[in-house]
Amino acid sequence: MNDEHSEKMKIHVYPDPVLRARAEPVLDIDGDTQTLIDGMIRTMYAAPGIGLASNQVGNLTRVIVFDRHPGEDDRSPFVLINPEIVDGEGKIVREEACLSVVDFSAEVSRMAQVSVKGFDREGKPVSIDAEGLLAICLQHEIDHLNGTLYIDHISSLKRALYKKKLKKRQKES
Repeated sequence: MNDEHSEKMKIHVYPDPVLRARAEPVLDIDGDTQTLIDGMIRTMYAAPGIGLASNQVGNLTRVIVFDRHPGEDDRSPFVLINPEIVDGEGKIVREEACLSVVDFSAEVSRMAQVSVKGFDREGKPVSIDAEGLLAICLQHEIDHLNGTLYIDHISSLKRALYKKKLKKRQKES
């Protein structure tokens, strides 16, 4: 990653419509894709976060970046291009937050284990079997590419409370 040339990118926040758009498959992993990836990794760690989807930085291609060892001290950034969940099982409920859903977190139920396939930044096929926090992170970021936010997985009451809080904050600013 060439840090000098990749600026921190703007993270779009709810209710920005780009977050509800479905990202398109990457057909050619070119220089623009590499620049996007570098900027997304830099932005994810600066935020700080453990994952970031291209929609969140206003790019509607199917690219996610994440840390392979979320919550640990050493950084291990990884990229998946055109990721898809091919299998999953079990159930895990954990508090989630999102760089695009500010000042809010909620418990979300997800699959405890997932198998995800996609391509790395060189275009090589990749398969990842993940559990726990990494499984949650992958599901969360792939949801973004489909225009789904984690708040879509919570009760309508909790979602309404968040929207009310958001409206109040917008009036104050």
